[in-house]
Amino acid sequence: MTKYLRLLPFAGLLFAVAGKAMAVCPVCTIAVGVGLGVSERLGIDDSVAGLWIGGLTVSLSMWTHDWFERKHIRFFARDFLTTLGYFILVVLPLPYFFSGIFGNPNHVLWGVDKLLLGIVIGSIAFFLGADWYRRIKAKRGHAHFPFQKVAMPVAPLILLSVFFYFVTL
Repeated sequence: MTKYLRLLPFAGLLFAVAGKAMAVCPVCTIAVGVGLGVSERLGIDDSVAGLWIGGLTVSLSMWTHDWFERKHIRFFARDFLTTLGYFILVVLPLPYFFSGIFGNPNHVLWGVDKLLLGIVIGSIAFFLGADWYRRIKAKRGHAHFPFQKVAMPVAPLILLSVFFYFVTL
């Protein structure tokens, strides 16, 4: 259990930086979902699949934050609670959680469960990619190239997927 506690500062950082809603487009959400489905079909390592699970969760969370903003729905710690709720809804139903695979020494990378590690790193990478796009667009007023709103959040997931693929060979 203590190895999971090592990830808390990173997860806390993700929740702490939640600010103004900045939605991710539906195409980006679908792209992350497709990436997850393809990786599972191909038998890709849990750490890589976790990257895409984390990215999809953050994408859905950001989409929900934007929806709340458009509907003028506000309540105490809205963004934090919705993000936390999505992570609970995504991680708890995973068969790994209840089947005892979490914590299995064969599914560990750097002392942390591969799937959980991937979810945390993928969440942070997707958020940072989406935030980077938001900052570029705010500075320039428009995107530099078509589908930049999709490419910037998904690109870190692709690069990290390649990295983790070779790390876990």
